[in-house]
Amino acid sequence: MDAANSEILSLPSGPTRVEWRHSRRARRVSLRIDPRGGAVVVTLPPRTGRPAGMALLMDQAGWVAERLAALPGAVAFADGAVVPLHGADCRIRHVPGAVGGVWVEESEILVSGEAAFLPRRVADFFRAEARRCISVLVAAKTPAGQLRPCRVSVKDTRSRWGSCAASRNLAFSWRLVMAPRFVQDYVVAHEVAHLRHMNHGPRFWALVAELTPHTKIAVEWLRTHGPRLLRVG
Repeated sequence: MDAANSEILSLPSGPTRVEWRHSRRARRVSLRIDPRGGAVVVTLPPRTGRPAGMALLMDQAGWVAERLAALPGAVAFADGAVVPLHGADCRIRHVPGAVGGVWVEESEILVSGEAAFLPRRVADFFRAEARRCISVLVAAKTPAGQLRPCRVSVKDTRSRWGSCAASRNLAFSWRLVMAPRFVQDYVVAHEVAHLRHMNHGPRFWALVAELTPHTKIAVEWLRTHGPRLLRVG
Protein backbone atom coordinates (compact mmCIF):
# COMPACT_ATOMS: atom_id res chain seq x y z
CA MET A 1 0.00 0.00 0.00
CA ASP A 2 1.30 3.43 -0.89
CA ALA A 3 1.96 6.05 1.75
CA ALA A 4 -1.10 7.97 2.81
CA ASN A 5 -1.64 11.58 1.77
CA SER A 6 -3.46 13.64 4.37
CA GLU A 7 -5.39 16.88 3.97
CA ILE A 8 -8.18 18.87 5.57
CA LEU A 9 -11.37 18.94 3.48
CA SER A 10 -14.57 20.91 3.97
CA LEU A 11 -17.28 18.26 4.23
CA PRO A 12 -20.96 19.00 4.99
CA SER A 13 -20.19 18.26 8.66
CA GLY A 14 -17.31 20.75 8.71
CA PRO A 15 -13.51 20.65 8.25
CA THR A 16 -12.38 17.00 8.33
CA ARG A 17 -8.97 15.39 8.02
CA VAL A 18 -9.01 12.87 5.18
CA GLU A 19 -6.26 10.34 4.44
CA TRP A 20 -6.02 9.07 0.87
CA ARG A 21 -4.54 5.63 0.29
CA HIS A 22 -4.06 3.51 -2.82
CA SER A 23 -4.05 -0.24 -2.30
CA ARG A 24 -3.12 -2.90 -4.83
CA ARG A 25 -5.52 -5.28 -3.07
CA ALA A 26 -8.52 -2.95 -3.08
CA ARG A 27 -11.30 -3.84 -5.49
CA ARG A 28 -13.53 -0.86 -4.72
CA VAL A 29 -13.43 2.54 -3.08
CA SER A 30 -13.98 2.28 0.68
CA LEU A 31 -14.21 4.51 3.73
CA ARG A 32 -13.29 3.88 7.34
CA ILE A 33 -12.73 5.99 10.42
CA ASP A 34 -9.29 5.97 12.03
CA PRO A 35 -10.22 6.20 15.72
CA ARG A 36 -6.68 6.97 16.79
CA GLY A 37 -6.17 10.03 14.60
CA GLY A 38 -9.81 11.03 14.19
CA ALA A 39 -9.52 11.00 10.41
CA VAL A 40 -11.50 9.54 7.52
CA VAL A 41 -9.42 7.02 5.54
CA VAL A 42 -10.35 6.69 1.86
CA THR A 43 -8.87 3.63 0.19
CA LEU A 44 -8.71 3.62 -3.61
CA PRO A 45 -8.01 0.68 -5.95
CA PRO A 46 -5.14 1.03 -8.43
CA ARG A 47 -5.80 3.51 -11.25
CA THR A 48 -8.78 4.97 -9.38
CA GLY A 49 -8.60 8.74 -8.87
CA ARG A 50 -9.76 11.03 -6.08
CA PRO A 51 -13.03 12.00 -7.79
CA ALA A 52 -14.38 8.52 -7.04
CA GLY A 53 -13.34 8.90 -3.43
CA MET A 54 -14.88 12.37 -3.16
CA ALA A 55 -18.14 11.04 -4.59
CA LEU A 56 -18.28 8.35 -1.89
CA LEU A 57 -17.36 10.89 0.80
CA MET A 58 -20.22 13.17 -0.22
CA ASP A 59 -22.65 10.26 -0.49
CA GLN A 60 -21.70 9.01 3.00
CA ALA A 61 -21.28 12.44 4.62
CA GLY A 62 -23.95 11.71 7.22
CA TRP A 63 -22.33 8.42 8.22
CA VAL A 64 -18.92 10.11 8.44
CA ALA A 65 -20.29 12.89 10.65
CA GLU A 66 -21.99 10.40 13.00
CA ARG A 67 -18.91 8.23 13.36
CA LEU A 68 -16.57 11.14 14.00
CA ALA A 69 -18.96 12.65 16.54
CA ALA A 70 -19.13 9.31 18.38
CA LEU A 71 -15.35 9.12 18.87
CA PRO A 72 -14.19 9.59 22.46
CA GLY A 73 -12.19 12.73 23.10
CA ALA A 74 -8.45 12.50 22.58
CA VAL A 75 -6.37 12.40 25.78
CA ALA A 76 -2.69 13.34 25.65
CA PHE A 77 -0.11 12.16 28.14
CA ALA A 78 0.06 15.36 30.18
CA ASP A 79 0.10 16.49 33.78
CA GLY A 80 -3.40 16.11 35.21
CA ALA A 81 -4.71 13.87 32.44
CA VAL A 82 -6.76 10.82 33.46
CA VAL A 83 -5.80 7.65 31.60
CA PRO A 84 -6.67 3.97 32.12
CA LEU A 85 -4.13 1.43 33.37
CA HIS A 86 -5.19 -2.22 33.72
CA GLY A 87 -8.81 -1.05 33.50
CA ALA A 88 -8.62 1.57 36.29
CA ASP A 89 -8.46 5.31 35.70
CA CYS A 90 -5.27 6.94 36.94
CA ARG A 91 -4.31 10.59 37.02
CA ILE A 92 -0.90 11.61 35.71
CA ARG A 93 0.90 13.86 38.18
CA HIS A 94 4.18 15.60 37.55
CA VAL A 95 6.57 15.55 40.53
CA PRO A 96 9.62 17.42 39.20
CA GLY A 97 11.57 17.25 42.46
CA ALA A 98 11.30 13.49 42.80
CA VAL A 99 13.66 10.80 41.54
CA GLY A 100 12.60 7.50 40.03
CA GLY A 101 11.25 8.05 36.52
CA VAL A 102 7.62 6.88 36.39
CA TRP A 103 5.80 4.83 39.00
CA VAL A 104 2.27 4.18 40.25
CA GLU A 105 0.95 5.02 43.69
CA GLU A 106 -2.68 4.19 44.37
CA SER A 107 -4.61 5.86 41.53
CA GLU A 108 -1.82 8.15 40.30
CA ILE A 109 0.94 7.78 37.74
CA LEU A 110 3.81 9.87 39.12
CA VAL A 111 6.39 11.29 36.74
CA SER A 112 9.67 12.86 37.81
CA GLY A 113 12.04 15.01 35.77
CA GLU A 114 11.48 17.96 33.48
CA ALA A 115 7.99 18.71 32.21
CA ALA A 116 9.13 18.63 28.59
CA PHE A 117 9.98 14.93 28.91
CA LEU A 118 6.75 13.88 30.65
CA PRO A 119 4.80 12.66 27.56
CA ARG A 120 7.71 10.51 26.37
CA ARG A 121 8.36 9.13 29.84
CA VAL A 122 4.73 8.13 30.32
CA ALA A 123 4.59 6.56 26.86
CA ASP A 124 7.76 4.57 27.59
CA PHE A 125 6.28 3.45 30.91
CA PHE A 126 3.09 2.17 29.26
CA ARG A 127 5.02 0.29 26.60
CA ALA A 128 7.35 -1.29 29.14
CA GLU A 129 4.43 -2.33 31.35
CA ALA A 130 2.66 -3.80 28.31
CA ARG A 131 5.74 -5.83 27.36
CA ARG A 132 6.07 -7.12 30.90
CA CYS A 133 2.44 -8.16 31.36
CA ILE A 134 2.01 -9.64 27.90
CA SER A 135 5.25 -11.61 28.14
CA VAL A 136 4.08 -13.13 31.42
CA LEU A 137 0.72 -14.09 29.90
CA VAL A 138 2.28 -15.61 26.78
CA ALA A 139 4.70 -17.67 28.89
CA ALA A 140 1.84 -18.92 31.07
CA LYS A 141 -0.22 -20.01 28.05
CA THR A 142 2.60 -21.66 26.07
CA PRO A 143 4.11 -24.30 28.35
CA ALA A 144 4.14 -26.83 25.52
CA GLY A 145 6.66 -26.52 22.69
CA GLN A 146 3.93 -26.75 20.07
CA LEU A 147 2.51 -23.40 21.12
CA ARG A 148 5.80 -21.60 21.75
CA PRO A 149 6.09 -18.44 19.62
CA CYS A 150 9.34 -17.46 17.92
CA ARG A 151 9.10 -13.86 19.08
CA VAL A 152 6.73 -11.62 21.03
CA SER A 153 6.67 -7.89 20.31
CA VAL A 154 4.65 -4.88 21.39
CA LYS A 155 3.67 -2.27 18.79
CA ASP A 156 1.39 0.71 18.30
CA THR A 157 -1.11 -0.88 15.92
CA ARG A 158 -4.17 0.93 14.58
CA SER A 159 -6.58 -1.86 13.73
CA ARG A 160 -5.59 -4.99 15.68
CA TRP A 161 -5.11 -5.73 19.35
CA GLY A 162 -2.92 -8.67 18.47
CA SER A 163 -1.65 -10.72 15.54
CA CYS A 164 0.05 -14.02 14.79
CA ALA A 165 2.23 -14.29 11.69
CA ALA A 166 3.02 -17.42 9.72
CA SER A 167 6.55 -17.06 11.09
CA ARG A 168 5.08 -17.76 14.56
CA ASN A 169 5.80 -14.22 15.70
CA LEU A 170 3.19 -12.70 17.98
CA ALA A 171 2.58 -8.95 18.11
CA PHE A 172 0.33 -7.00 20.46
CA SER A 173 -0.82 -3.42 20.82
CA TRP A 174 0.81 -1.70 23.80
CA ARG A 175 -2.60 -0.13 24.43
CA LEU A 176 -3.82 -3.44 25.82
CA VAL A 177 -2.12 -2.48 29.09
CA MET A 178 -4.87 0.11 29.54
CA ALA A 179 -7.57 -2.58 29.37
CA PRO A 180 -8.63 -4.78 32.30
CA ARG A 181 -6.51 -7.86 32.87
CA PHE A 182 -9.28 -10.21 31.70
CA VAL A 183 -9.16 -8.45 28.31
CA GLN A 184 -5.39 -8.85 28.14
CA ASP A 185 -5.82 -12.52 29.04
CA TYR A 186 -8.28 -13.08 26.20
CA VAL A 187 -6.29 -11.28 23.50
CA VAL A 188 -3.13 -13.22 24.39
CA ALA A 189 -5.08 -16.50 24.41
CA HIS A 190 -6.57 -15.64 21.01
CA GLU A 191 -3.17 -15.08 19.40
CA VAL A 192 -1.54 -18.05 21.12
CA ALA A 193 -4.33 -20.27 19.76
CA HIS A 194 -3.38 -19.11 16.26
CA LEU A 195 0.00 -20.76 16.74
CA ARG A 196 -1.84 -24.05 16.30
CA HIS A 197 -4.82 -22.99 14.16
CA MET A 198 -4.29 -20.18 11.64
CA ASN A 199 -8.03 -19.76 11.17
CA HIS A 200 -11.16 -19.07 13.19
CA GLY A 201 -12.71 -22.50 12.89
CA PRO A 202 -14.31 -24.60 15.64
CA ARG A 203 -10.99 -26.11 16.75
CA PHE A 204 -9.48 -22.66 17.10
CA TRP A 205 -12.32 -21.42 19.32
CA ALA A 206 -12.20 -24.64 21.34
CA LEU A 207 -8.53 -24.00 22.07
CA VAL A 208 -9.24 -20.37 22.97
CA ALA A 209 -11.82 -21.63 25.47
CA GLU A 210 -9.15 -23.89 27.01
CA LEU A 211 -6.74 -20.98 27.33
CA THR A 212 -9.11 -18.36 28.75
CA PRO A 213 -12.60 -18.19 30.28
CA HIS A 214 -13.01 -14.51 29.35
CA THR A 215 -13.80 -14.57 25.61
CA LYS A 216 -17.36 -13.26 25.65
CA ILE A 217 -16.91 -10.52 28.24
CA ALA A 218 -13.58 -9.42 26.77
CA VAL A 219 -14.94 -9.15 23.23
CA GLU A 220 -17.87 -7.10 24.51
CA TRP A 221 -15.52 -4.88 26.53
CA LEU A 222 -13.29 -4.17 23.53
CA ARG A 223 -16.27 -3.44 21.32
CA THR A 224 -17.59 -0.91 23.83
CA HIS A 225 -14.42 0.60 25.30
CA GLY A 226 -11.70 -0.19 22.77
CA PRO A 227 -12.10 3.08 20.84
CA ARG A 228 -11.24 5.03 23.99
CA LEU A 229 -7.88 3.28 24.25
CA LEU A 230 -7.02 4.32 20.69
CA ARG A 231 -7.52 7.98 21.62
CA VAL A 232 -5.00 8.00 24.47
CA GLY A 233 -1.41 9.13 24.13
